[in-house]
Amino acid sequence: MPDPNGFLRYDRRLPARRPVPVRISDWREVYPPAGAELIREQATRCMDCGIPFCHDGCPLGNRIPDWNDLVRTGNWDAAVESLHATNNFPEFTGRLCPAPCEAACVLGLGGQQPVTIKQVEVEIADAAVARDGLRPRPASAPTGRSVAVVGSGPAGLAAAQQLARAGHTVTVYERDDAIGGLLRYGIPDFKLEKQHIDKRLAQLTAEGVRFRTGVEVGVDVTAEQLRAEHDAVLLACGALQGRDTPETPGRALRGVHQAMAHLVAANRVVAAAGDGRPALATLPDGTPIDAAGKHVVIIGGGDTAADCLGVAHRQGAAGVHQLDLYPQPPTERDAARDPWPTWPWLLRNYPAHEEGGERVFAVAVQEFVDDGTGQVRAVRIAEVTVEKVDGRRIVTPLPGSEREIPADLVLLAIGFEGTEEQPLLAQFGVTRNPRGAVDARGDWQAADGVFVAGDMHRGASLIVWAIAEGRAAAAAIHAYLGGVGELPAPVDPARQPLAAR
Repeated sequence: MPDPNGFLRYDRRLPARRPVPVRISDWREVYPPAGAELIREQATRCMDCGIPFCHDGCPLGNRIPDWNDLVRTGNWDAAVESLHATNNFPEFTGRLCPAPCEAACVLGLGGQQPVTIKQVEVEIADAAVARDGLRPRPASAPTGRSVAVVGSGPAGLAAAQQLARAGHTVTVYERDDAIGGLLRYGIPDFKLEKQHIDKRLAQLTAEGVRFRTGVEVGVDVTAEQLRAEHDAVLLACGALQGRDTPETPGRALRGVHQAMAHLVAANRVVAAAGDGRPALATLPDGTPIDAAGKHVVIIGGGDTAADCLGVAHRQGAAGVHQLDLYPQPPTERDAARDPWPTWPWLLRNYPAHEEGGERVFAVAVQEFVDDGTGQVRAVRIAEVTVEKVDGRRIVTPLPGSEREIPADLVLLAIGFEGTEEQPLLAQFGVTRNPRGAVDARGDWQAADGVFVAGDMHRGASLIVWAIAEGRAAAAAIHAYLGGVGELPAPVDPARQPLAAR
């Protein structure tokens, strides 16, 4: 049985990050592999509590106490099997997920630090690669049925793998020049080196999944053509419509961009360098969007903003300010606001924050200031208060608090407004709801024979939710096609994260 005293004998520890001066000189991952003894020690802290609330924190239903104890006892092969039973891509979630499972760890109820679930997960995932190189598991016999998956992010890839292993012929359509969705060009390499995507793609290819890149469904191939060639279609196009602030004076100035434009350009530079091709960080029209030598202002306080911060450091920014509309969060859970085991509002310090830059809380941009030539030279901000009235956010500037921050490059990382308006929506007969997402019936269909999953259905969310919805949609497609048996379906379309009511 698990060690009931492990959490008393060992404190929570993570592997030391690579030194800041070293890591900002390259694009490699921030965290080095953890040693076997550290991971065994941390897994021992899991006491296999009677009701593992970590299961409720994670929509995938990961068997967290099971594989923690298997690592504790050195049974790595079984740990790999247990982890993959519920998660197609644990090397992605172990690096990118903010770990709602840890917020729901029972140790948090007793005032202890939660188990390092995410770190144990990624070490098991990496062990799987080291042990068998992600052995393909092709279907024993084909079903003769064909599925088109539109979009190659985590939801689309998870569904593709589940369906291919069930014997269906699966073709993934991606409008970009490489497979991976935001995993490929939206997530910086210092968080996810692209070798991890490539290794999974090799496994999926060996399992029979076909990939077509540079194909925009609705433009290069029509919905009618997909319906004619396939028995079912899954839409997993993500939620890439960035939230903007067009009403702010000076928004049209040169140098003010959406955050994802900066991240995609930077990722393309890194990819080109890896292929031995010199490249500059530019927009598709050739406009430079590199932070080198510039004063950078990042507007937003979430993951995307932190990614831009880390990129700006590595590009050699002269200085970086990160602006947050809300006041500085507390360092400990406020039980009255966010009772355990819900996801708490906390001050989260990402690795990029220890690399430099200044965070400014409780401020809002009043104007992007013109240098006289149409280029931004500063951001005028004011301190603000924020309150909710009848569900609406009311932002009130404090008189006399305005000041300017120098800015040569401004990045808007203020969230997403759902999936993009694109030709395939009308062609498939689906529409965006008021949140910019695409609704699904209880069987994951948005229209007859057309299924939807991931951020396109849920709105911008976590990678674990994308994989969970991809797996669940695959189960619904398998049933729709008359497949033998059932595939696992960890969530239904109405499922929501754990929250206080």
